[in-house]
Amino acid sequence: MRLFTATLATETNTFAPMPTGLADFQAAGGYFPAGQHPPQMTLFSAPLGAARQRAAAQGHTLIEGLVAMAQPSGTTTRAAYETLREQLLADLRAALPLQVVLLGLHGAMVADGYDDCEGDLLQRVRSIVGPGVVVGAELDPHCHLSPQMVACADLLIAFKEYPHTDAAARALELVDLCLAQAQGRIKPVAAVADTGIISIIHTTREPGRGFVDRLQALEGHDGVLSISVAHGFPWGDVPAMGTRVLVYCDGLIACVPAPAPAQAGAGAGAGAGARAQSLARQLADELYALRDELMRPYPGIDAALDQALAVQGGPVVLADSADNPGGGAAGDATFVLRSVLNRGLTGVASGPMWDPGAVRIAFAAGVGATLALRIGGKVGPMSGDPVDAVCTVRALKADLVMTGLGGTRQPMGDCALVHTQGVDIVLSSLRSQAFDTDLFTQLGCDLLQKRLVVVKSSQHFYASYSKIAQAVIYIDAPGSVTQDLNSLPYRKVQRPRWPLRS
Repeated sequence: MRLFTATLATETNTFAPMPTGLADFQAAGGYFPAGQHPPQMTLFSAPLGAARQRAAAQGHTLIEGLVAMAQPSGTTTRAAYETLREQLLADLRAALPLQVVLLGLHGAMVADGYDDCEGDLLQRVRSIVGPGVVVGAELDPHCHLSPQMVACADLLIAFKEYPHTDAAARALELVDLCLAQAQGRIKPVAAVADTGIISIIHTTREPGRGFVDRLQALEGHDGVLSISVAHGFPWGDVPAMGTRVLVYCDGLIACVPAPAPAQAGAGAGAGAGARAQSLARQLADELYALRDELMRPYPGIDAALDQALAVQGGPVVLADSADNPGGGAAGDATFVLRSVLNRGLTGVASGPMWDPGAVRIAFAAGVGATLALRIGGKVGPMSGDPVDAVCTVRALKADLVMTGLGGTRQPMGDCALVHTQGVDIVLSSLRSQAFDTDLFTQLGCDLLQKRLVVVKSSQHFYASYSKIAQAVIYIDAPGSVTQDLNSLPYRKVQRPRWPLRS
């Protein structure tokens, strides 16, 4: 069979101050024209990696199209989206005829004039290949699962884990199911149920862990092909934002009732559509019932620091999720750093702070230099005011590459480790959240000797940092990825939607 794969992905924070332009997609590590993707997997090109494996093993012909990814940020410009979309679609047309199309998408990309970029792209793909070609896509669970996306794709499969450590595994599932459909061995029938809530499900703790384990136990039995939970992306103001459950059942199998009580109409011999809808509704209702337990406590900055200092031993890892570049924030907010310095806390490591100007100055000064630096607070009000401090340059590393999710590579650009008043700060010239502890250790910062480690990340840090943490605390701080959703000026989100006020 002839397979085509391509990627166009970013996560859009419609409240973030910086637009996402074409240059953001064309930055190093995120842009590969057709046929030029390297052997190493990148997060949203996982379908390409999976397709390479299956094509090599099974003798399929694989045509590789555009791969373009950008760091999460503000609304994508119309020119950027339309340029990349047309490049991908041109690659698709050149690859015809095809039996399978496999796309790596995020699911929460918003551009000027396009609230649903993925729905728009999938509709155009479908119009090119026609109804007889299998179209599948892998999604980030923090996606907006729109009706157009579901209608235009045969299969959509989202990562199940948060942190997203299972991109490769889900991509293999996608490829295998799409191939099975193309060979006539299955006939996926989709159903979606809206939970009525906004819920970010951490799979590192209960009840999220048990819920996801149960989803995986249901797959592959009684005609259930795949179950995905679209958490939604709360910082994207679009009509489809919210938590939904997507179930695919096999229309070639006579389905049996669900193991737990379900809605009427899903009895023995019921059609795949009824079975899928019943199961999706049942799981959505379960998530609604778990909504309070799924939420994490987010103490304010001072309360979080007090909690951390009360822990015996260290290090205690604190997550500054409101300034998470992985959610579209600038990554240069100073609110937590300023509190740490004002309280005179020592034995602290913090990063990454996005500040290309400060990095350039540190490189010019050299290791061992002591100089006045203005750190962070550059982008806008949600970044706070800059911190002025006399700093010593402890280490410099050009083109530092941090380990990303699933062993992927995350370029950080030139990075500097500076020290001031008992605090080590990693400054980076490229925006990224903290994924792995090697962000610090490559600069000679021993986290095991620290009392507190402050990272700019919401949850992806957990896979690595929890291994060294005595405790993990999530901070409620100001920023573009604030946890106070009722403070955001939503205009398009469909209500009622817990926990938003009507």
